[in-house]
Amino acid sequence: MLSLERLRILHAIDTYGSVSAAADVLGVTTSAVSQQMAKLERETGQSLLAKSGRGVRLTDAGRLLSGHAERILSLVETAHADLEAHRGAALGDLIAGAFPTAVRGLFPAALTELRREHPQLRTMVHELEPQESLARLTRGDIDLALVLDWYNKPLSLPGGLAKVPLFDDIVDVALPAGHPLEDRPQIDLDELAQDAWIAWPDGGFCHEWLLFTLRGKGIEPRVAHHAEEHATVLALVAAGLGVAVIPRLGRDPMPAGVRVVPVRHTMRRHVYAVWREDADRRPAIRAAVDALRTAARRYC
Repeated sequence: MLSLERLRILHAIDTYGSVSAAADVLGVTTSAVSQQMAKLERETGQSLLAKSGRGVRLTDAGRLLSGHAERILSLVETAHADLEAHRGAALGDLIAGAFPTAVRGLFPAALTELRREHPQLRTMVHELEPQESLARLTRGDIDLALVLDWYNKPLSLPGGLAKVPLFDDIVDVALPAGHPLEDRPQIDLDELAQDAWIAWPDGGFCHEWLLFTLRGKGIEPRVAHHAEEHATVLALVAAGLGVAVIPRLGRDPMPAGVRVVPVRHTMRRHVYAVWREDADRRPAIRAAVDALRTAARRYC
């Protein structure tokens, strides 16, 4: 009997092109991947991987088995979805991953609605950055992901995933009280060219978006501080240590000493719910998406 988990690993190597990439997506070590592939080769009695330069490639037998693995994994997911749809109710377990401000700004209301309307559905949420959510979703560790991209910088989704937009999260500028522009009804980003900036952590998707956007306005930002959480960003702004862009989702309560001003040319990030296409018929997925849509209405 072929191991389903080993078939999943083989298919990940085929999909992502290397043992190390598959290990990253699956959240395991490269040595664990290699060990599982050695066991799969013993089970099948055939070589599935061959050395290619410093990496590996799938043999003809490996590609053949990977094609079957894709269909098998899809059938398993479809069977799960069909059984749940047959019951006709949202019940069982649903695991979601979402970026921090979505956990804070959407999930309290959404989880409360799900508990009230679907008492037999057990929903758990993990706070994860979008790329990590997508990786866990792809390998089947979670059932639903809330991710985001920006109006001028889209996020690429792996194949086999379905998505639906929930809402657009508008982004304002946070200024310290007493800033010369604090009483303006709107401002342009280039008016802040000489200010110090408080940015997301270096290397992250949102940090790269901020640099991309400011440089597109002819601004080479002077980043004074990096912070992940909105509350930390706003505390630094309130202390007069810089300015920041701040989305509306999950940012309240606003601390004293911060003034929020809209940007003249509205900036926004798009928030999506994403799930595996094979799970499309699951009532639990539909119930969770509906609850999240309801929770998002306060930001629309």
